Amino acid sequence: MSTMTPSDELIMVLVTTPHGEMARAIARRLVDARLAACVNMVSSVESVYRWQGQRCEEAEWLMVIKSRRSLFEQLAAEVKVLHSYTVPEIIALPIVAGAPDYLQWICDSTALNR
Repeated sequence: MSTMTPSDELIMVLVTTPHGEMARAIARRLVDARLAACVNMVSSVESVYRWQGQRCEEAEWLMVIKSRRSLFEQLAAEVKVLHSYTVPEIIALPIVAGAPDYLQWICDSTALNR
């Protein structure tokens, strides 16, 4: 078991997908590659957005991915490979606090050197 240090920036990455099959495929790839410790998938979120000059309204799936900042570029690249959108939503937010044992688990479950 590794020990988390202050330099381990933990993040949550938000990704939307058009359906559950894509969300599950991305989640499995990220966890298997140790780019994510956990991926939560929320079905049937409603998105209202502007695309190519028009307002769009769609039902989507929201993925909440727990990982490390140092893995973000690799994680985003994997999402893009499996995603059907031209410009997928891939947004990282810092985890500023959490239960120490859970934060440690994120570190233990993700690979730093790939």
